[in-house]
Amino acid sequence: MDNYEKKLLAALAEKYRKSKKDSGTNVIARRTSITPDKLYKEYKQNDGDLEKIEAVNQTVYRCRERGFLTFEQEGFSNEIRIIYLVDEKIEEIEQYLEETYQYEPRYAMKRHLEELIAAYENGSPAANYACGKWKQRLEKNQIPQNYLLLRDVLKALVFIEKNEKELFLREASMLIYGDSKYLEENTLHPVCRILREYLERPCQEDELEDEILEEYHIVRERQKICLKGNMTVRIAGKELELGAFSDGVEFSADELNQLEWIHIHTPHFMTVENRTSWLRLKISAAVLFYLGGYCVRSQRDFLKKVYKDNPKLVFWHFGDMDAGGFYIHEHLCRMTGIPFRLYRMSRKELENPYFQSCLRPLTQMDQTRLRSLEQQETYRESVKYMLEQNVKLEQEIVSFYGTENENMEDYFVC
Repeated sequence: MDNYEKKLLAALAEKYRKSKKDSGTNVIARRTSITPDKLYKEYKQNDGDLEKIEAVNQTVYRCRERGFLTFEQEGFSNEIRIIYLVDEKIEEIEQYLEETYQYEPRYAMKRHLEELIAAYENGSPAANYACGKWKQRLEKNQIPQNYLLLRDVLKALVFIEKNEKELFLREASMLIYGDSKYLEENTLHPVCRILREYLERPCQEDELEDEILEEYHIVRERQKICLKGNMTVRIAGKELELGAFSDGVEFSADELNQLEWIHIHTPHFMTVENRTSWLRLKISAAVLFYLGGYCVRSQRDFLKKVYKDNPKLVFWHFGDMDAGGFYIHEHLCRMTGIPFRLYRMSRKELENPYFQSCLRPLTQMDQTRLRSLEQQETYRESVKYMLEQNVKLEQEIVSFYGTENENMEDYFVC
């Protein structure tokens, strides 16, 4: 059975802390409230699970006895209509959540940020700039949504601004975090955004956000274009049938300026996040493109040319079912202007019995990043399920089992 007490009290506490009432800027006095379908979405439906509805009711009754809340019922019914927070109990509720469910209350977040700012505000110019902005937000009792990332963001800013060596991006990540992919997968966007704001250097029309790092001697590794499937390309006046290579081909991104046209002979084109899955997949209805992570300039230019040369082509993206995987898809669509559909990145995969042993729990960072995506319709259903069930899934197991299906084209629904 779901832990409705944690959901109920956390939902009320978070709504209160996000309100103008908490920051003292409210003009109209409104009570902090939620409806019971916030806890169980079928609460008011005729076909709702009676056991779950009763569990919600009992949770509300217990919390009222503790003095945490009040509620109103529907007329002539035991059905709860709306639940109200007792504002004076907010700190007691947060303390109870912290002690019982390891919930981090607002005052603890604030203390954490104050300590962080004190430690890093003189570390480098851009770090000082960022700390100044966060100080202003704290004065208004506001907590940045991605506050768990801020220490790592500041750590990267201080390193980058002091760096004098010629480094590849993943080398920089190793030196900052001891992890070659952490910068790219977690902090690259906020770091580059802060640097651009501090330097007053917004992205130009044809510029990628992370190219600002070149000013600090940090560049991405030279890329190769990796393809597999039935297609013809014309390079430097010569036509090449790439479909003859069953395991795919790869060529240097430096050769892109000699590429005249690309003809895709399948109805679908799919980018694949991880190399293992790219190697494993064999889909006759699609050309497969190995992405490797966030889209870089050479990949973006190639994909835009594919899109231009093949106007009837349907584009798909296949990646990990975690926060990083969804952010890679969002970045891919934004950078290329191509409406990539999601391939096998849905709730169905998370519920598939074949994959249950491979599901992994979300970290606190995962949860924070996923909540930011929950507002976008493209990801909402999957992200909501992931947060509710505390699960994520890497794509390698999906591609492993998927290739045993002889009719993988069935997964393409136009």
